[in-house]
Amino acid sequence: MLLLLLLLLLLLLLLLLLLLLLLLLLLLLLLLLLLLILLLLLLLLLLLLLLLLLLLLLLLLLLVLLLLVLLLLLLLLLLLLLLLLLLLLLLLLLLLLQLLLLLLLLLLLLLLHHHHHHHHHSQ
Repeated sequence: MLLLLLLLLLLLLLLLLLLLLLLLLLLLLLLLLLLLILLLLLLLLLLLLLLLLLLLLLLLLLLVLLLLVLLLLLLLLLLLLLLLLLLLLLLLLLLLLQLLLLLLLLLLLLLLHHHHHHHHHSQ
């Protein structure tokens, strides 16, 4: 009888030990799983950061390109304005030239007329 009790006790102890071992294994697995999840999260975070960095770089690039285009447009506008000014100056010069020619013509006509008239008087 005593022997039987001892055997039962031993069996119970063995079962308890096995249970403890199983629990420990489960805990270890859980820990591993948590570590894995944490690692994955970290990787995800790193990827997000990289993506953000790339986006920022792209934005900077776009901004620089935009600025360059704006500068080019401004330069073109300035050139156009200069051309317009030159054209206006040329037009003004032409007008002045025409006026001068007209005046000269008028003077010439007056002189001729006067001369002619004078000539007529003398006869």
